[in-house]
Amino acid sequence: MFLKTWIHSFSDLRQDLAYAARMLRKAPAFAATAVVTIALGIAASTAIFSVTDAILLRPLPYKNPGRLVLASDFFSNARFFDLRNATSGVFEDTSSIMVFRAIVPREDGTAERINKGLVSTSFLSMLGAHVVFGRDFTDADGKPHGVTPPPFPPPEGSVAILSYEYFQRRYGADRSVLGRHMMGANGTGPEIVGVVEPGFKLILPDRPNPEVWIANDRGYDAPNRDALMLQVVAHLRHGVTPDTARAYTRVGLWQSTLVNEVRPAILAIFGAVIFLLLIACANVANLLLVRVSLRDHEIAVRSALGARAGRLTRQLLAEAVLLCGLGTSFGVALAWIAVREILVLAPADLPRLQSASIDWRVLAFSALAGLVESAVLGLLPAWRAIRSGIMDVIRGSERSSQRPSGGLLRSAVIVGEVALSFVLLIGSGLMVRSFLELRRVNPGYDPHGLLTFLPVGDAHDFQRPQRRIGFLLALEDRLRAIPGVQSVGAATGLPLHTAGSAIGIQWGTDRIPADPFRNADLPTVLPGYFETLRSRVVEGRTFSEVDNLEQRPLAVIDQQLAAKAFPNQSAIGKRLFVRVPDPQWLEIIGVVEHQRLGSLVDPGRDQIFMSDGCWGIGISRHWALRTNGDPENLAPLVRDAIARFAPGRLAITEMQTMDTTVQQAQTATRFQLLLIAIFAAISALLAAVGLYGVLASAVRQRTPEIGVRMALGATPATIFKLVIGRGLALSSAGIVVGIVAAAVLTRAISSMLVGVKPTDPATFAAIAVLFLLIAALSSWVPAHRAAALDPITALRDE
Repeated sequence: MFLKTWIHSFSDLRQDLAYAARMLRKAPAFAATAVVTIALGIAASTAIFSVTDAILLRPLPYKNPGRLVLASDFFSNARFFDLRNATSGVFEDTSSIMVFRAIVPREDGTAERINKGLVSTSFLSMLGAHVVFGRDFTDADGKPHGVTPPPFPPPEGSVAILSYEYFQRRYGADRSVLGRHMMGANGTGPEIVGVVEPGFKLILPDRPNPEVWIANDRGYDAPNRDALMLQVVAHLRHGVTPDTARAYTRVGLWQSTLVNEVRPAILAIFGAVIFLLLIACANVANLLLVRVSLRDHEIAVRSALGARAGRLTRQLLAEAVLLCGLGTSFGVALAWIAVREILVLAPADLPRLQSASIDWRVLAFSALAGLVESAVLGLLPAWRAIRSGIMDVIRGSERSSQRPSGGLLRSAVIVGEVALSFVLLIGSGLMVRSFLELRRVNPGYDPHGLLTFLPVGDAHDFQRPQRRIGFLLALEDRLRAIPGVQSVGAATGLPLHTAGSAIGIQWGTDRIPADPFRNADLPTVLPGYFETLRSRVVEGRTFSEVDNLEQRPLAVIDQQLAAKAFPNQSAIGKRLFVRVPDPQWLEIIGVVEHQRLGSLVDPGRDQIFMSDGCWGIGISRHWALRTNGDPENLAPLVRDAIARFAPGRLAITEMQTMDTTVQQAQTATRFQLLLIAIFAAISALLAAVGLYGVLASAVRQRTPEIGVRMALGATPATIFKLVIGRGLALSSAGIVVGIVAAAVLTRAISSMLVGVKPTDPATFAAIAVLFLLIAALSSWVPAHRAAALDPITALRDE
């Protein structure tokens, strides 16, 4: 019996789908419009869901990812062991890492720059990384060996494990490399004891993926207690929450910490694309409502002949399923192309973006969206059709004024569609305003006419501090002698080139202060840095050559820090206490305008600048040249001068103009603007098409009424205004709803905005006027058609 029922139901379904296909073949323009509209909505939502899934939703590829936490404070080895001992009841596993860039010589003596990770011996096993060749670190690898190394250069450690990719690239996947020593800064580096599995990567905020993992065997005695360089990673014990762990240090779930900065933008874009999907759904719903109104007579006859409401509903659902099935299929194909384009256009710092793909989770989302859309698009016209009066339709006596349900329903859908489109246009307008404001942001320096680069060389040239310092000063003289170079500056990291790292500072006392310390950036610069970047000196002076050579503990701070530490007074002569490189007091000799070091959008942390000579270790390697003309023209001269200065020993990397760097810093905002602008443009077009469809349908249905009005003396201008007024009235209602919704929803994108409020009145007013113009254009054709009607022909139709 059950099998019989199932076969019967399947037969009915097949008949319904076949009938729906025949009906759609009879209306190819309608079918094509509906399928394309659905495909656009599905494509956009699927592509953005793929990005959202990769960045926000997909678990980290580590062991027990939901319990992994990161500490936002930095630790020395000694403080790390203090924390690990104090939190044994809170953390199941506790480890630490410091990622740094290193210059290592190849076998042929040329220089290579790689990323290294100094880690606790349990780090790889805690994350579930498997060593495929050799062995993992042991506790013995982490015991201090010999004299405790200084904070710089970063320690080489005794043993190392290679990433599989570096193992292939550098050593040609030769397993005999196990047991050999890497070439290091002092000639012989750590012993290679293993190779980690292919594809294992470290995903940390603002940190590159290490190519070599080194066991941390630094000392944890008193001299190293204040060398705060390690980031702590831990597994929470079962039942322990991050709030409990925060009693010991500031921690957050790893995955949440990773995406904290990008989450608002990703969710805002995903919200925008859901709006677009709803608008596409509303547009097709309007098309189907118009279509079902044209089939009133057919549906009424079938009802009079005994067709039940359920049967009619199934047939209309079959039509919607067929349309949505085709639209979803084409949409997924378009989404596959869109994801590839997004990977090309998106900023490179979006975490895990490269893992975005059309996988089973994304396909499940697309299928669910298609099913929900099918249900809405099938049930809405079915409800409208079933409510029609059968006998009135058959007699042909129905007036649109007598049967308002269809017109009211379509009008309500249009109002909602306009409101959703208006919200998207507001978001797009705010992003445009933000992008314009971003281009006017004062970064704290003049990027025009600057050429920047990072030379890397044979590590043997940098073994001793005095040799490094002498090398830097000689290179500075050689660069300054290049024709067209006005001035030369160097720093540990130029603005917008490195993320920087926080160090602890304190002020307001003559004795060594207790915790908590405040965080600040601590760039190290050579004399001439501020003059080369043309950073304005607010008070005092900058570093001189004498300051640099005498290793004096002096500091130049930015306006932002000066206002906090020494409000309403001069900062010159005051002192700051810093913990890096060694705990010490610094005397302030100057105040400069705040530089946006990490981002143009975010002003960033307070800044303390120290001269390179203060540390006496020669670490300022990122160079900036102020030129007379186009800095790109000097690039070949700079490369040639360096090649002659250190033949075969230095290589130039990251050479580009500062203008290019600034343009790259705007990539994220430009990308967000591009996506939201595309969604807003499509939504406005769909809303305009939907409004046109409603008005055109109304003109057709009210043709007899219009004929009567014209026979009684109404002029074409009056009829024209009547239809235009109807379109503007619907749009105005949608705009009012949209204004209220936008005032609430645009607060979600406040973190993406620069120099403009989420409820900016000028943007709201401009978009409202723009949408009224779009509504007027959409209404013009139906209004013109209504005004051009021949009253005799219209009355004959009546």
